[in-house]
Parts: sequence; C-alpha cells; structure tokens
Amino acid sequence: MKQIKNHVAAEFKDFSEKEETLDKDQRKELTPQEIVRALDKYIIGQDRAKKSVAIALRNRWRRQQVEGELKDEIMPNNIIMIGPTGVGKTEIARRLANLANAPFIKVEASKYTEVGYVGRDVESMVRDLTDLAVAMVRREKAEEVKPKTEILAEEKILDLLLPPKPRRKRMDFQPPIAGGYGTPSFPFPDSSEMNGSENNGTATRDKLRAQLHEGKLDKRTIEINVPNDRFPVIEVFSPQGIEELGVNFQEMFSGMFPKKTKRRKVTISEAQRILTQEELEKLINFDEVIGESLERVENSGIIFIDEIDKIVGERGKEGPDVSREGVQRDLLPIVEGTNVMTKYGMVKTDHILFIAAGAFHVAKPSDLIPEMQGRFPIRVELDSLNTEDFIRILTEPKNALIKQYIALLATEGLDISFTDDAIREIAKIANLVNERTENIGARRLHTVMTILLEEIMFKMPDLKTRKVKVTKQMVENTLKDIVEDEDLSRYIL
Repeated sequence: MKQIKNHVAAEFKDFSEKEETLDKDQRKELTPQEIVRALDKYIIGQDRAKKSVAIALRNRWRRQQVEGELKDEIMPNNIIMIGPTGVGKTEIARRLANLANAPFIKVEASKYTEVGYVGRDVESMVRDLTDLAVAMVRREKAEEVKPKTEILAEEKILDLLLPPKPRRKRMDFQPPIAGGYGTPSFPFPDSSEMNGSENNGTATRDKLRAQLHEGKLDKRTIEINVPNDRFPVIEVFSPQGIEELGVNFQEMFSGMFPKKTKRRKVTISEAQRILTQEELEKLINFDEVIGESLERVENSGIIFIDEIDKIVGERGKEGPDVSREGVQRDLLPIVEGTNVMTKYGMVKTDHILFIAAGAFHVAKPSDLIPEMQGRFPIRVELDSLNTEDFIRILTEPKNALIKQYIALLATEGLDISFTDDAIREIAKIANLVNERTENIGARRLHTVMTILLEEIMFKMPDLKTRKVKVTKQMVENTLKDIVEDEDLSRYIL
C-alpha cells in the first residue's frame, strides 16, 4: 500500500504547479480522475463525493462540446451532499470551482426567507455570483494589459519629473519692415542648438527612468490629479434594501455629474499605483468584461447552498411554515431555471450548477418538497471522520494544519516539529471530544491545536530557545485535565 501511495505521489507531485499555469480552456478539459486527484491534495477521504462532483464538472465541459439545439436541453446534475459539519462539503465545492476557473459563491440557506418577510431575496445569490464573476473577469483582463499600463504610468511620472519643453515654432514669414520685408529683430536657434537640447533632455529622461526602475525615487513626492471618488448620497427606500434592486445607481447617474479631480501630494511609488489604475480603466473594455462575465455565470457558475436542511419544514405540521417551506418554493424557480435581473443585465440560471449541503440530523432529504427533490437528482452521503482520518488531515494535504503552524512559527525563527506519537495523540483527543460533545468534524483539530500551542505562541517572541519538539507526553500533559473533565471539555474544546 505504501509503495502504491509513493508511486502516486511521485507521478503527480507537480500537478498543483501545473494546475496554476493552466488557462481556463485547459482547466475545463481535466478528466474526472484528474479532478479527483487534484481534490485529494486538499481533502482527505470522501471518495464518493469527489467522484460525483468530478463527473458533474466534466459533464459541463461535455455539454459545451455538443452542437445544435440539444446543447440548451442538457441540464446540470445538481448535487445534495449529506454529512455532519467539518467533513469537507464546502471545501470540495470551493476547490472544484477553482479547478474549473468558475464563478463560485457559498450562501447559507437559513438567511433567506419567503418573499414578503424579513430576510434576503433568494435572487440575490445570483446577483452576488454575477458581481463576483465581473470582478474575476476584470482581474484577468487587468493582468493581460498590466505591462502596457505600467509603461504608460511610468511615462506620465517622467513627464511630471521632467516636463517636456514647449517647442518654439519658427515663423514661416518675415515681419514687415518699413520699405518692405526684412529679417526679424530676434534670433532663431539653429538646428544644431535644437538637436543638442533634445539630446540632453533624452539623456536626463533615461537617467530618471533608470532610477525609477531601481526604486531610488520611490520616497520622492510629486503632485498628481486624482479622481474624487465621492458620490452624492442617494437614499432609496425599499423593503429589501438597495442591494436587492439590481440597479447600479452610480453608473446610472455618473453622466449627470461632471468628473472631479483633486491635487494630491503622493510618493512616486503611490503615484505609480494610482496612475496604473487610471490607465487600466482606459484600456479595459468594460462592455466586453460584462459580456464574458454573464456568459461565464450562465454556463460555468456554481452556487453552493449550505444548511439546506434548515429550510426543511416538519411534515404533518399544521399551517404553512413561511420560514422554511416558503423558502424552498421561492428557491425552486432559481434552481429550475429562470431569468434574474442584475445591474449588469439579465442572467439565465438554467445551466448554473447548484450544490446543496446539510447535516440532516433531524430532517431527511426526502422531507424537501417533491419539486425541490427532483431538481437535486444526485445525493451523496459523506463519511464521518475518525482518528485515522484526523492523522491524515494533520499531515497529508498541501494546507495541512501541522504545516500551517510550522510556517507561522518559522516567521519568528522557531523551528517546531511534531513526533508521530504526538500527532496520533492530537487526532485521538479530537476524535474523543467529537464523540463526547457535538461532532464538528475536522474543525475540532483547530481547537485542540490552539489549546496545545497556546503557551508557546504567547511566549514565542521572548523565548530564548529556537527549537521545540512536540511529543506525546507534552500533548497529554497540556490537555489531560481538559479531556478528563467532560464539563470542562465541553466548555473549552
């Protein structure tokens, strides 16, 4: 088993580096097995859930390859993940969106209520996803034109440091003198003098450019015109709030008010940032950004609805449950496919992938209204975590908790290490506390690690020693009293 594990690790050891360099088209071509291997780098276990989401992501790419009218008829396979908190439901969805370079948003189902009652409108999740997509595409476009904007900003700064001399125009005629035309009373510079002056200016400009590149002028201050970002306050009285209206008032009224600027003294390093941003706004085609963003939301967007079990009403209860079943009925059109008005235009939700998750301790997925059940055809049950899983979570993922604490303490020169017995004891205690109290999954490891390293992290700046080894004995001594006292364990851990 160990040989197989080492072989797989060696074969795909550079996958994460390759993943970061893939463009959006290449990322969509990841096979289901490659998707699972990428998820394995951050999530321990939950193979069934990884397999389901990998197939769902691949199916989205397959749909894009279909030609003709049938393409619009292929609907996404929405998924419900069932499992206790802290087992990796959110992490799976988030990492999946990152692999696909897709707009992703996580929402809590419990914060939405039926229309007409206090709470957020369910359509706001689509508006938030669209805002996120616009920011994502704009950031990508900014990276494309960044070299050009930096050059333009640099030229502006050089113009401020060394203003170009106004060129004197030579007169094409001679002013009249008594008795006819003669030579003017003032001399014109000959071509040799003008060329010499231009060469001197170019040499000085090149010298300033070199100093700018070397950072020697960063602390020097200059005056520049910066846009005044203040915008007139507009009060809108709406029962749902201005963020629910789907209207960008700043863009709507921007043409009614003249753009104002103000003079500011800033350092050259700050001026570079401000002027680069100004040039960026000029070079980016915002209409193109919006068009690509809407297309990406409609065909690649992922909405993760957490705590969906909290909006499941109790069957047999008299009267409608406005805070639960009503939310399902309002959510249903979004999941089925409808048009949502955003400040960037209309968004169709037909092909947005919805991934729902919930613990379902009290309710069951079958307690959802039948229409909602039909819109989430794929159901995946995630496994509870045990001691062995906790050991792997502490050590194997790229962002493992042990690696995080080693990196944190290394910033102050402390070399901290953990013995295998210590790691097993930490995992054992976390699992024990989960069994005794509320099961919060891998999040319990954060609590245990924080209590274990509290004294070291508090005294770290004043510690003389630069090396600490965490042993099983140290873990037992630090956490023994808390673990043995169940009431204290409930309070602290």
